[in-house]
Amino acid sequence: MVETVHHHRATLKQQNKAFKSKHATKSSLKEIAKGRTQRPSPKSPAVSTAAQARLNRRNTQKQAQAAKRAALVTATRIFNGVDGAARVVAVIPLCEDVRVAEAVRALGSAAAEEIDGISENSPMWKMKAQRFKTSLHFIPVPYGRPWDALDAAKAADYVLFLLSPTVEVSQAGDTLLRTLQAQGLPTVVSAIPPEPSSSSLDQKSRGAILKSLLSFMQYFDPTQSRVYDLSAPSDSLGALRSLAEGRPGEVRWRSGRAWIIGEDVEWEGGNLKVTGVVRGGRLSANRLVHIPNYGDYQVSKIMSAPSLRSKPHKPSAMEVEPQVVSERVPSSADSLISTNVPDDMANEQTWPTEEEMANAVPREGDADNTEVPDARKGTTPKRIKRIPKGMSEYQASWIVDESDGEEEGDEDAGSEHGDGIAEEDEEMVPVDDAMDMESERKSVVAFQDLDVEEEEKQLLDWRNRGQEERDEQAFPDELDTPRDVPARTRFARYRGMRSLRTSPWDPYENLPKEYARIFEFEEFKRTERDVCRAAETEGVEVRPGTRVTVYVEGVPEEATKQNRSPLVLYGLFQHEHKKTVLHFTVQRNTEYEGSVKSKDPLILCYGPRRLRVNPVYSQHTRGGGKGPNNVHKFERFLWHGTTTVASVYAPVAFGKQPCFLLRETEDVQGPELVAMGSFMSPDTTRIIAKRIILTGHPFKVHKKTATVRYMFFNADDIHYFKPIQLHTKHGRTGHIRESLGTHGYFKAHFDGPINQMDTVCMALYKRVYPRWSETWRAPVKTLSSNESGGDVVMEE
Repeated sequence: MVETVHHHRATLKQQNKAFKSKHATKSSLKEIAKGRTQRPSPKSPAVSTAAQARLNRRNTQKQAQAAKRAALVTATRIFNGVDGAARVVAVIPLCEDVRVAEAVRALGSAAAEEIDGISENSPMWKMKAQRFKTSLHFIPVPYGRPWDALDAAKAADYVLFLLSPTVEVSQAGDTLLRTLQAQGLPTVVSAIPPEPSSSSLDQKSRGAILKSLLSFMQYFDPTQSRVYDLSAPSDSLGALRSLAEGRPGEVRWRSGRAWIIGEDVEWEGGNLKVTGVVRGGRLSANRLVHIPNYGDYQVSKIMSAPSLRSKPHKPSAMEVEPQVVSERVPSSADSLISTNVPDDMANEQTWPTEEEMANAVPREGDADNTEVPDARKGTTPKRIKRIPKGMSEYQASWIVDESDGEEEGDEDAGSEHGDGIAEEDEEMVPVDDAMDMESERKSVVAFQDLDVEEEEKQLLDWRNRGQEERDEQAFPDELDTPRDVPARTRFARYRGMRSLRTSPWDPYENLPKEYARIFEFEEFKRTERDVCRAAETEGVEVRPGTRVTVYVEGVPEEATKQNRSPLVLYGLFQHEHKKTVLHFTVQRNTEYEGSVKSKDPLILCYGPRRLRVNPVYSQHTRGGGKGPNNVHKFERFLWHGTTTVASVYAPVAFGKQPCFLLRETEDVQGPELVAMGSFMSPDTTRIIAKRIILTGHPFKVHKKTATVRYMFFNADDIHYFKPIQLHTKHGRTGHIRESLGTHGYFKAHFDGPINQMDTVCMALYKRVYPRWSETWRAPVKTLSSNESGGDVVMEE
């Protein structure tokens, strides 16, 4: 028998319950979880709405922070490293007393660096900011040189505006700011230059001046937070830090487009060698490049260039020769052909004439058959319009065929007048209207013409009314019928339309010769998408940040002799050299007071281009749509407060392209800003219809019938325009019934009773086209040094 040992429970071993806090810290919870995530079970309580919203906000903020860091790295990637590109700063003064050289020297003194090229007045001043591990290239712009300011800001990463603490910004400076704003500004830094020792401002006045200047600059660039005072070393260092460490703002028209600022430019036998750093997008030798003031050119090859910062550690490093990184392939390269060659034989008449048919020799086997064989199905019209006697075929397009189903025997059923024109409209008049007209004919006596002197006196009295001046703004399309030229001759190119919005109009009818020279896109949006995708993949060898030498063919030698600003090459997308009809939505500058008429010569600036154009203005359809027939009313003037479409012949543009219109002036302050807007589409089928309204005066009225005068002045014009519908300013519609007398009086019938104070109108339409454009070149001026040492002034 085994003896069992009995153990008593230990009474002295104490186990206390673990402490449970109601408010556990985040670190303790993370330590307990150890990275594990717990799935919510159906039995566990759901997470509160407030806690979930807090987690969502934190996640959103974390993603936004990561996106900002990635964008900053991408934007400043070409500036980083030993071989990084220099930051380009355009220095633009807005006041006459500002000294550009002193402002740049103040920035260099803040970092204890020297400015290369400032004493020689070179087009680009260079500074190595060792403190910020980067380089800065300044493009100085003299005061009163708006074209240089536009070119410098177009290629710069930053724009440094210099203001004066004592002199207000002039009208020229205000216009320049508006123009730069319409062109697209990169990151903007504002400052006032150091003052001469002779002038002194107390600290209180200086602070108020800086606040006033900041309010002025925030109107044009709301991102401005302060205006730096370069007289203070701390502000100079802060301005330099903004330029050396900031992130350059993106200009939307430069997105995906490559450009090179020429650091070294040489010309050899018709070829231009431009050395610089590729910026923006990738550069390909198969695409064309644009040089401002000179046009588009082909690139023969792109070769590597040594970096300015690299220091060879071995003697053999200096012996490395440049290599070809990209070369033009003729089979896939863009050509310099911008227009089509018109085929003059394309519209020649190929149908045989009646004379040729009469003298035709029958074929063998058909000697007995002298009849002309039937035409093939589909080669003849399905129906033949019955044109009244005495009317041309062009007038037949105005006739509304409402009696196509009637028999041919009804054609001669109407009565004829002595001039041989059948009055077929009698059959289309309703019964009640016919009864009113019949009663009117019985009650009205025979018509008699007035004397010539009395007729002339009444016409002058009617045209000199004050009402005509008051109606000019409300009815801008009204036009007086000429008396010395027949209306059918003066308005032969016009046609009548029942509705401008819905009436059909063939967009390929009677096109001018310029339309045979332009290109047309089958689907522009799809082509634009394919071109942008191809630009992202081609030019792999020449990425942004690469220092290369580009060989450009056919550039004139004078392009290298301009010392007013550095030469810049802009890469073009595929097809951007071809010309077509471009449409821009523009709004008139509120500060411009002059008259802007359609087809006035202006300067169109969009992207890297500047063209001399004669734009045609038309109404902008609400929502930007084309409407049922893509017909838009022509505008004679560019009005204030409305969005208008400006149409020109110009090279194609891809991407979001801002635009602005300038007008040349003889004033030294530079061009005037007329309008600004953006690129809309290259639609060649957009019809711009010019409308004119011929008005007449109801001389005698009887219910729905009136005798109208002063619209025409002979009976032949009345018969010519008889098929066109009439309307009145009070909303009545009608048509011409018959001519009365020899002075241009006619009888008209309307859809309702007409008032004697009303005005009878006839609307005529004609398609208009813009004029051909050409590259505009800015006036060339040289730079020199003045006695004050280092500042730039202009010389003719």
